Amino acid sequence: MKLLKNVLMILGVFFVISTLIFAVQSTTETEESITDVETKNVADGYRISAIDIPENLVFAGEAVPQDDPEIKERIDREFLVNTYWQSNALLLMKRANKYFPVIEPILAKNGIPDDFKYLAVAESGLQNVVSHAKATGFWQIMKATGKEYGLEINTNVDERYHLEKSTDVACRYLNKYKKKYGTWTLAAAAYNTGTGSVDKYLSTQKVNDYYDLLLGQETGRYVFRILAIKEILGDPEKYGFDIEEDDLYEAVPTFTVEVDQPIADFADFAKEYGINYKVLKRHNPWLREPHLNNQSRKKYAIEIPNKGYYKDSE
Repeated sequence: MKLLKNVLMILGVFFVISTLIFAVQSTTETEESITDVETKNVADGYRISAIDIPENLVFAGEAVPQDDPEIKERIDREFLVNTYWQSNALLLMKRANKYFPVIEPILAKNGIPDDFKYLAVAESGLQNVVSHAKATGFWQIMKATGKEYGLEINTNVDERYHLEKSTDVACRYLNKYKKKYGTWTLAAAAYNTGTGSVDKYLSTQKVNDYYDLLLGQETGRYVFRILAIKEILGDPEKYGFDIEEDDLYEAVPTFTVEVDQPIADFADFAKEYGINYKVLKRHNPWLREPHLNNQSRKKYAIEIPNKGYYKDSE
């Protein structure tokens, strides 16, 4: 019996030692495996490089002083930030295909350089967003400004969300600033921060050029950001983006229905044209409520998508 106990004790000790050896070997192999994976990821994974900035950059026909080292760094920053924020850049490319064809002819009609379509990208990402200061729409128009230039803005209708009408107001504002300051770069700065700030900076610093001004963070980056967006969206392949025609968003063709009376229920109105409330609002974001008051019998043009692009409303 004593001999049996001794044998069992020896076997138990052997089992414990074997288990410990196996555990140590497994841990070592796992650590080596992790090290191999990490090494492989670093060596063969995502590579990051500096951006080759184009020479002779131009904004709205005005040359950028790239020989200035401080200007060069500011340009480089915006190219790096906007190139390597890949998801955002891809979304901007997709949206631009949908909205630039609407914006471009309005800019041209008003004598605004085509480069200013990228100002709308910088302002809103081509979305109907509202800023913390309550600037609204693609062009980030304040309520007072919109009303000053003839937009209807109330709880029922807000034409800052109307792309064509808000683009026209932005053009009129930019032409006003160009006339006041003489350059498109200062006009862009004024669009971003207001004439009061630009006037103060110009007076205090005794210069008359955007690139000579020491501005606040946002406005100081503004034109450079627009330049970077312009270059990247204009030549995506050069900056490492592989995007096909089929990847881009397209506008759904529409026809116009004119109304000059109140509409009690837009859900019912939408059904008359084979669509639902969501689709109606998507194409007419300036209609802010489920009904149209229109006590004055004003004539409104409501966009209705052509048949076949959405599931018919039942």
